[in-house]
Amino acid sequence: MNEITKTDLAQVRRLKAGAIAAPVALTVIPMAITLMMLLLAVGGPPVTVLILFAGIIATVLGFATGVVTAAVLTKKRSVRINEMKELMSGRGIRADEIEWFRNELKTDEKRTLKGIERRDLLLGDAYRETLASRLTASRIIKSSKRELMASQRRQNAVKQLRSGRAEEFQTMIGDDIVKLDRINNEARMMLAEAESRLRMIEAAGSREGSIANSELTLKKLSSRAAELPLALESAKMTEEIRMELEKEGID
Repeated sequence: MNEITKTDLAQVRRLKAGAIAAPVALTVIPMAITLMMLLLAVGGPPVTVLILFAGIIATVLGFATGVVTAAVLTKKRSVRINEMKELMSGRGIRADEIEWFRNELKTDEKRTLKGIERRDLLLGDAYRETLASRLTASRIIKSSKRELMASQRRQNAVKQLRSGRAEEFQTMIGDDIVKLDRINNEARMMLAEAESRLRMIEAAGSREGSIANSELTLKKLSSRAAELPLALESAKMTEEIRMELEKEGID
């Protein structure tokens, strides 16, 4: 089954933790041992200098070993993640798995997804689903194109063979090429459909956002318009009272 298990996820986490911990642990441990031996050292300066020199060498070697170990573990983690991603794309990438393919998303797709999910969760789910379809189609196109080119190279190689079964091999490879070409074309149609759907969802999200902002602005304007006559009336009354007071003062 092309399913990612908890064991697979735990393995990836362990490899990451090991890559981070290796340089630190293999540097700190010899350094700590050196300091402890210096504190417990007896026999005067020559012994202390010897311990310090050996400790420095051990610390440097430990750090170098830690860096190499981290690089090896990081490489293993990268290979394992690629294998898991191939499993996901083989059975179809799901909406909740697109974080694994973050580096394959376009910059505007990441920005749009974040904006839509902030405004409308349901629309965000639809965008995620469509992104998953787009990623799946893109990966199928790449893999089928790679296999198609490999099959064509094999076909050319078989042409050079002088074998009684060369024609049979040619037919088999030719069938593979036809199938791969069909898969590639269907994936391209799937990609075009997914990209069209993405544009539609983006337009819907943008429309909802602009409409909501326009409605809010209109409500504010209406509120101000309703308050304006009251303000004018109040100013008018204030002016009349002032004039009355001035008139009485003159009289």
